[in-house]
Amino acid sequence: MPPAAPSLLAVHDGRAGNARQALALARALDPQAAEWALQPGWLARRLAPRRWPGLRAPFGAQFAALCRQPPALAIGCGRLAALATRLLGAGGARTVQILDPRLSPRHWDLLVVPAHDRVRGENVLTLRGSLHPVDAGWLAAARRAFPALAALPAPHTVLLVGGPTRHAALDDAGFQALLRQLAAHARAEGGSFSVVASRRTPPAWRAALAMLPADVPGLRWRDSGDGANPYAGLLAHADRLVCTADSVNMLSEAAATAAPLFVWQPDRTQGRLHAFLADLLASGRARPLDAALAAYPVTPLRETARIAAAVRARLGLP
Repeated sequence: MPPAAPSLLAVHDGRAGNARQALALARALDPQAAEWALQPGWLARRLAPRRWPGLRAPFGAQFAALCRQPPALAIGCGRLAALATRLLGAGGARTVQILDPRLSPRHWDLLVVPAHDRVRGENVLTLRGSLHPVDAGWLAAARRAFPALAALPAPHTVLLVGGPTRHAALDDAGFQALLRQLAAHARAEGGSFSVVASRRTPPAWRAALAMLPADVPGLRWRDSGDGANPYAGLLAHADRLVCTADSVNMLSEAAATAAPLFVWQPDRTQGRLHAFLADLLASGRARPLDAALAAYPVTPLRETARIAAAVRARLGLP
């Protein structure tokens, strides 16, 4: 049994995207918020967020004890966390669930979903994109953590690389051309060009990063073999950002900076990802990639602070 229940707890399944969203909202409400990575049994993996007859301890004995002495507020993200927040709510916690759990919103005090999802209700808050920690303070800390990036020649173009998915049919040949285009642009304007890969980046794309011309200054990060992941520092130091069109989370974080944002191959997306991209482009916060990469006025898109304020008001939090 935990020694004492925290006042605010972020609950997630350990997946990076779910953990990042739950923690971002929790710590926007309380910087001291705790987190709990769930250890689900096989029934929870199969049936969550639904309950089932004989349900006792789907996340183990320690979590069952927590449910008997729950936090004042629990924030969860993802399907498994939706069951966990239901159980904590039954024990007396106020609950906020992020992402559509495919159950009625009535099971939680508040539901927070992307605007490109269809679920709506009196206790449903909608946001553009995803929740994340990127704000002015986060970017300032990232600049301090990666001071060497400030010495790269300006303008500094940063490419954030994901990879093809079933909702984003990005092509290998196009990616090779993208690297050539951005390297040539940096060389022509006397700037620098950095690239950072992600977990989704295929091996062939990672290998292509090593082939970028050495005469173009910049950092090329493929994986941990290249050292610590400089993603945060590159977001903070970029004069312009170029982003592959496959990740709502990555695009949302890029849009939260003060740098112009250009999206590569947005027309090759579909479904809810396509709807989000269409809104982002229509709003003027991002533009489709073109040859000019011309700067434009930017208002950072920072939905986490707005949603945190809405949660505070709806739940009457101090």
